[in-house]
Order: sequence, then structure tokens, then C-alpha cells
Amino acid sequence: MKKLKHYSTRAVPPRLSSLARRAYHRLLAHQGVHARPPLETAEHPDWTRHRKRIRQLREQYAGRRCFVIGNGPSLSHTPLDLLTNEVTIASNGIFLLFGETSFRPTFYTVEDRLVAEDRAPTINELRGMPKIFPADLRAHLKEDEDTIYVNFKRGHYDGFPKFSDRFDEIVYWGGTVTFVNLQLAWHLGCHEVYLVGVDHSYQPPSSSDDVAGNVITSRSADGNHFDPHYFGPGYRWHDPKVDRMELAYVAAHRFFIEHGGVIYNATLGGKLEIFPRVNLGDVVGLDESVRAPGNAGKIVGRETV
Repeated sequence: MKKLKHYSTRAVPPRLSSLARRAYHRLLAHQGVHARPPLETAEHPDWTRHRKRIRQLREQYAGRRCFVIGNGPSLSHTPLDLLTNEVTIASNGIFLLFGETSFRPTFYTVEDRLVAEDRAPTINELRGMPKIFPADLRAHLKEDEDTIYVNFKRGHYDGFPKFSDRFDEIVYWGGTVTFVNLQLAWHLGCHEVYLVGVDHSYQPPSSSDDVAGNVITSRSADGNHFDPHYFGPGYRWHDPKVDRMELAYVAAHRFFIEHGGVIYNATLGGKLEIFPRVNLGDVVGLDESVRAPGNAGKIVGRETV
């Protein structure tokens, strides 16, 4: 495996003004020092403890494969029980399946503000799995023994999309929670990742839905996820912006390939064609020659060959 580059790092003083911070970054760059992103204490309560917990997860599952689970319609036809003994990461409304299966993910994540606000009562009751949330959602997603807050760079930042290889220091937004989960999988030491339930196909809002900018308040059943109640009447969701998601997926694909990893798409159907496809039913029996990263494909624009 190709070794990651290591840089001399120095923290940016958190109380510098934005102008002074930019000047400080330029000074460090001139000195050949890579500046770590500032950790704003206002958004990181008891940050030292949370960062320690995140660091304890680094390489915890080194050499294991990981399944990153989306919430597309295909998930209702996916035998999740096959993944009971695998390392799994699931998100958002996955709990709507819990009454139908004994499957529980190894890790649970949320990064969307609307999901955090609208589903907080249920999410805050979840137990028995590490719950990883951006610290700026802590007003809604409360801390308990399973909660770990991360330093999340949200919105339109310079260099979008960026893939973090230091999940304990910063995690980047990519327009989809799957991008966060791929960064988490790498942090866990899982360099062989399978996407499941990532359909990457969305119906537009119905004529009865309320649309305000990029926020849609549903007045109808949800046809974009495995359960019609997922973003059913009264729940809010963001315009998915598929093109932006694809930029993030390409960045993740490139990072994995350049560092000796591989991401496969094991979704049943769907429209995501950036990653090489495999059949989920065959994954457990794949021999090493088929699973080798060298067969993962090369990046050509947004496609793989």
C-alpha cells in the first residue's frame, strides 16, 4: 500500500480574526509547515475528550472490509442480515428498519441539519452503537455514552470536495452523508469498502410539497428512500443536487485508489456508476484476485473503466 504523506503540522491559534488567520496560514506555508485546521472551542464542547475517542477508533478495524449503507429504495430488498458480522456504517433514518430486522450498524452517523432537527427525539434514544455527529448539531443531537462529536467542515469551503485522512482532526462535507461515512471507513482502517443501498436516484418534489430554496417540506409519501415515511408528510429534506454528490464520490474514489484502497458499489440497481459494481450476494465468496484494488478501475472523468 502506498504510504500517506506526512507533514509537519502546527495548530492555528483559535482566537485569530479571519484576516489574521489567513495571514498566519500564508506564513506557515512559506515556512513549509502544513497548518492544521483550527478547532473552534465554541463548537467542540469538551473537545479533548471527543478527539481522544475518535483517535481511539483509528485503524481499529485495519484489514477488515466495511459496508457503507445508504437509504435508497433498494435497501428494502437488501438482505442486511448478511452483514451482521461485518463492519457497517449507516445513517439518518436507518432506524426505520429496526422493527423489521435484527441488523444494527456498527456505527451510526448524521450530518444533515434537517435530519438532526426533525428526527432528534428518535435519534437521541438510539443506544448500543457509536453515534458520530458534527459538533455543530449538539443542540439537537444530545450527548450520551455513545455520542462522539467531530470537527465538521460544512458548506462551500475552498477546494471542495476534500477527503480527510485525519478524521480525528477534521471531516469534510460532500453534499451527502455517504461522503462522511467513506472518510470514517478509511479512519477505521477499512480500505476495502462496499456501498449498499446507495441508489443515487431521486424523484423531484411532488406538486403538493412545499419548496423554499433548497429545502423541501414533504406533504406526500417519500419515494426516494426505503420507507415512504422516511421524508414523509411534515418532514424536511434538501434538494439532493446529484452533480455535487458525484464530485464528492469521485474525490473519494480517487483518494482510495491513490492510497491502495478500493470502493465497490454493491447496491441492487440504482444509478451510481462511479464505482465498479459487484453483486452483494457474491461478495462473501469473492476470491482475493477479484477483490484486489488493482481491479478497481481507473478514474476517467466521473466514470470508471
